[in-house]
Amino acid sequence: MFNRRNLLAGATALGGASLLPSLAFAKGSLVATIYPGTWEEAYRAIVTPAFKKKDDVDLELAPLFAMDQIGKAKASRGASPFDVFLLDPGPRMVAIDEGLFEKFDAKKLTNLSKIPDGFTDDYGVCVSAQVVGIAYNPKKLPAPKGWADLLKDPWASRLGLTGFQTTFGTAALIELSKLFGGSLTNIDPALVELKKILPKVAAVGLPAAMPGLFQQGQCDVMYTNTQTVATLKGKGIDIEFVKPESGAVAFYTTMHVAKGTTETANAYKYLDLVVSKEMQEALTKPPYNFLPVNKDVPLPADLPMKSLDEMTKYVVHDWSKINPLRAAWIEKFNKEMAK
Repeated sequence: MFNRRNLLAGATALGGASLLPSLAFAKGSLVATIYPGTWEEAYRAIVTPAFKKKDDVDLELAPLFAMDQIGKAKASRGASPFDVFLLDPGPRMVAIDEGLFEKFDAKKLTNLSKIPDGFTDDYGVCVSAQVVGIAYNPKKLPAPKGWADLLKDPWASRLGLTGFQTTFGTAALIELSKLFGGSLTNIDPALVELKKILPKVAAVGLPAAMPGLFQQGQCDVMYTNTQTVATLKGKGIDIEFVKPESGAVAFYTTMHVAKGTTETANAYKYLDLVVSKEMQEALTKPPYNFLPVNKDVPLPADLPMKSLDEMTKYVVHDWSKINPLRAAWIEKFNKEMAK
């Protein structure tokens, strides 16, 4: 039977730092999911010790990608394996449809006034923002103006191409498709145009591989998010971010209180800490480069906006319409774009 102890044991086997013993001795504990990689590293280094210091609660991080979180929660049959979810827009809609969240009470956040209007709803709170656009190497290419430039030289022959597995990849390809008669639910025009340039495209790969390919010089332009650009720039890579002339895409990573949790009070303490000025400011700095949601935190100088309020004017997609189509899009891209 799947339960919290099994989840934590599995997380430890995946590299989670000795999660089980602390449960026995802690004054309070909370199990929160986290994305493997940068998110996990940042939260273990910054948020975990801060939560212990502030509220004497042991934060048990369970590194799981979004759909794995949902799968494990559904398999637990009501006995929540964790207390807090971390999700991007697409998986968030799936979890809402599955009834996996407690109703969210934003008034329990002491930092509510410090985040923009609309960053909370009945399901959860935004904890990090992302902007999707185009990244390029300024020493090798002129700055592209928009998505359509990716189909033309000199950019097309240096393009790093990836599919619909990520939020940023899906968002970028939808925007490209719109320029050729497509829509939020019709990405075929983008694939038609991409197939025309496929023979000369520099690289086709999984989303996780693209930063490495860019760093190695195997491609010099790609669609991506601001966090990836900031991380590569921090490593000394020649890279700049372009906000496409048709508009950059904004999306938000959110946290949610799990249905059936017995740690509701600690869950709200955790979420309140995560959106606090102290935590948001620390997560914004290198090497993590998160985009903050707290209005008191200065935005990094190289972002394409001066304030969080500007993001309300960015392109935002309706993931309830995208989700039913996305699996087929992934399969079609992989079939048609493999080189």
